[in-house]
Amino acid sequence: MTQQCSDAQPSSRIHLASLMIAIAIMLACTLYPPIMATPEGKADHALAGALFAAMSVAFVRGVGFIPRRWLWRWLFSGWTCTAALVLAGWLMFVR
Repeated sequence: MTQQCSDAQPSSRIHLASLMIAIAIMLACTLYPPIMATPEGKADHALAGALFAAMSVAFVRGVGFIPRRWLWRWLFSGWTCTAALVLAGWLMFVR
C-alpha cells in the first residue's frame, strides 16, 4: 500500500534569475557602498533596507527554497523582490 501525501511540496529548483539578481545586489553593495548614501554622504537607510530586502528574498527564492505556509511563500516570492527593487529604484530617483 502506498502512502499519499496531500501536502505535496512543489518541486524546488534553483531559480537562476533570482539568484543572479541577489548576487548582483550583493556585489554592487559590497564593491560600491556609496550607492546607498545620500548626496550629503550620510547613509540612506531606506534605500539600504529596500536593497537588502530584495537581496534576501532573491537569495531565498534563488536557491530553490519555497516555504509551505502561504504568508512566508508570499513574503519570499518574486513579487516581493520586484516590489523591493521598485522601491529601491524610486528611492534612488527621488534623492
